[in-house]
Amino acid sequence: MTDAVQAVENMRRKIQDNWGWFLALGIALVIGGIILIAAPLATSIAVTILIAAVLFVGGLVQIYNSFKTHGTASFLWNLITGIIAVIGGIVIYVNPLAGTIALTLVIAAIFVAQGISQILLAFKLKPHDGWAWVLIAGLVSLVAGAMIWLELPSSAAWALGLLAGISVLINGWSYIAIALAAKASKN
Repeated sequence: MTDAVQAVENMRRKIQDNWGWFLALGIALVIGGIILIAAPLATSIAVTILIAAVLFVGGLVQIYNSFKTHGTASFLWNLITGIIAVIGGIVIYVNPLAGTIALTLVIAAIFVAQGISQILLAFKLKPHDGWAWVLIAGLVSLVAGAMIWLELPSSAAWALGLLAGISVLINGWSYIAIALAAKASKN
């Protein structure tokens, strides 16, 4: 047996032996996802504050690292981007609503760009089976991005929280599915 096949087999056994914990994790994530979806503004602001903390801490580490590379070509670049990250983290933390609006704008732009690229890819794939699914995914992304963009700033109250909640909810369902499949294959 190759190392990759053995690793997959070991993982399968671990999941089968611990399927109950995977099920509990899945249920907890589904409940958490529902809570996040039910309170999208609070979730959006919490996500924004978390990003502010990551920017602040990451910026401090980058500033520290820049001094470790003092005398190299990357010193100034690392120092400047670290300072920008720290300032950005502080600004977002001080005004999380403005940060939430900015992050919502970025999410909308990503959806629009992803939608356009998927639509273009779908037309390149057109002779192959399944190209329509790529087109549908692109159209959904494009419409979602446009809806978020056109509803700014009010979409900032729900978009990040809704997306975070949906992500957590789907992760939960995936763990439940894995747990139930592992339990069924164990018997």
